[in-house]
Amino acid sequence: MKKAIYSGTFDPITNGHMDIINRALSIFDEVVVAIATNQTKKPMFDIDSRVKLASLAIKNKPNVKVVAFDCLLVDFASSLGISHIVRGLRAVSDFEYELQMGYANSSLSKTIQTIYFMPSLQNAFVSSSVVRQLIQYKGTIEHLVPKETTKDIFEIYYNRGS
Repeated sequence: MKKAIYSGTFDPITNGHMDIINRALSIFDEVVVAIATNQTKKPMFDIDSRVKLASLAIKNKPNVKVVAFDCLLVDFASSLGISHIVRGLRAVSDFEYELQMGYANSSLSKTIQTIYFMPSLQNAFVSSSVVRQLIQYKGTIEHLVPKETTKDIFEIYYNRGS
């Protein structure tokens, strides 16, 4: 069984993320969505909420699972027996960062390979940053996030005292 790990903060999960998951599923039998605790980014949603939202988004995809992690990605992937990391590329700026991270991961583990996917044109501009800004100002996000998550995103955000 070919497995891949798709890591990120998923703060929150977007249609762009789902696009990359679907592309990865065209090559891999199973995709693990690994949500990084990553407090250095100061996420809008806590780790439990991000896992909940991602789980809602993939609930109809039995060959995708969501897990949280708080360690080096290569170590986490190795602990799961996974040697392929999936990453998404929207723009040249993504490429520079992702290339650097891919090389860093390769330097830490010779068995890890990174595979890059581009989202479809309709999702190329979608980012969690854009979604977070819209959430703060009660903007429309239905076209940017999985429909299974929209209600919960607003409930979680506005019930946390923000």
